[in-house]
Amino acid sequence: MPDATIFALSSGAPPAGIAIIRVSGPLAGEALRRLSGRALPPPRTASLRLLRDAAAEPLDRALVLWMPGPATVTGEDMVELHCHGGRAVIAAVEKSLAGMPGLRRAEAGEFTRRAFANGRMDLNAVEGLADLLAAETQGQRRAALMMAEGHFSRRIAAWREALLQLSAMAEAALDFSDEDDVPDAAIGDRIGDGIAALEREVGQALDAPSAERLRDGVRVVLAGPPNAGKSTLLNALVGRDAAIVSDIAGTTRDRIEVPAAIGGVAFLLTDTAGLRSDSDDPVEAIGIARARAALEAADIILWLGDGKDLPREDAILISAQRDRQPADRPGLNLSAVTGEGMDRLITQLLDRASHLLPGPGDVALHARQRQRVRQLHGHLTAAARHTDLLVIAEELRLARAAIDALTGQAGTEDMLDRLFGSFCIGK
Repeated sequence: MPDATIFALSSGAPPAGIAIIRVSGPLAGEALRRLSGRALPPPRTASLRLLRDAAAEPLDRALVLWMPGPATVTGEDMVELHCHGGRAVIAAVEKSLAGMPGLRRAEAGEFTRRAFANGRMDLNAVEGLADLLAAETQGQRRAALMMAEGHFSRRIAAWREALLQLSAMAEAALDFSDEDDVPDAAIGDRIGDGIAALEREVGQALDAPSAERLRDGVRVVLAGPPNAGKSTLLNALVGRDAAIVSDIAGTTRDRIEVPAAIGGVAFLLTDTAGLRSDSDDPVEAIGIARARAALEAADIILWLGDGKDLPREDAILISAQRDRQPADRPGLNLSAVTGEGMDRLITQLLDRASHLLPGPGDVALHARQRQRVRQLHGHLTAAARHTDLLVIAEELRLARAAIDALTGQAGTEDMLDRLFGSFCIGK
């Protein structure tokens, strides 16, 4: 039920030095009074209290925080219990909370969902928080924090305010279109200029990098003929034996994907079957077809074949067997066995990745966000092309609806269930 008071462990899994148990809902203050046997402490002031169960048996001596809503993370009354982090302590405190009428354990993501429902976060900030919880590289952390802290949400709020002003101007012009005392004869030009400026600004947002690329890693595909050293190079880049290395042609029959963090950047390295046209092995032929498909989806291609066979103009030509081949071969000469030249390759990879990922202060857009921004841009473009005020007003209304979907004020319940279900219990 929506008015239930929920609780959960919000810190790491025990045992730990400190365990933080959060309580949120209308009975949060009453729960603290029952546990401590005393009046509530001053708001947002840490207080040392002895916690007791319903039978007055001591549970733990803990720091407690009382935070009345709505100025809390969930928008509701909240309590934090900073207990000792042993399993027995946590279990005893949670058992006491569960025994109080009107309290129940929180479901996955329920604290964040309440923050969203109570207007403390919009959907974009929620998605940023989800990315922040899953961040494994510094680049992922920075971009996720930008989104979670509301940088993109504030930009959307400015778009919405501009749209409201333009819509109001369009409605005013329509209301007075048959009157002699039109309030502003140049209102049509002002509307057109405002729409054009907003269309340009929203269009620039579509150039933001992909959050999926930042989360899943820049796709680097190693390709070339059999026995060119692809598997050896992949193992050297990831620092372990992820791919089988053999002198037998056709050893790699399917693509092997290995995630790796290099220089604080997430990469997804793909080793592919050796490309050749004379294979009579149907299994190897399937692997070759998958290798070609991987090349089409690659962000960066490391080509270990002949320079005249580059699959793409921006592919990095590599001679990966410097320890066994002449040093005057074209391309980047290196040895995955001895490590010679590997630093130059890593420098090139990081340089290429820097142009594909958000820089400092930039946000990265998820596919959902990009779709909604594209819809918004489409309605603004349609409004800019029309002179009929009725059509313009309708396109502006549809643009506002796209913003509502972008922030989560309008959306599907199924999508929200999936998003919040990906959070841990204490979030």
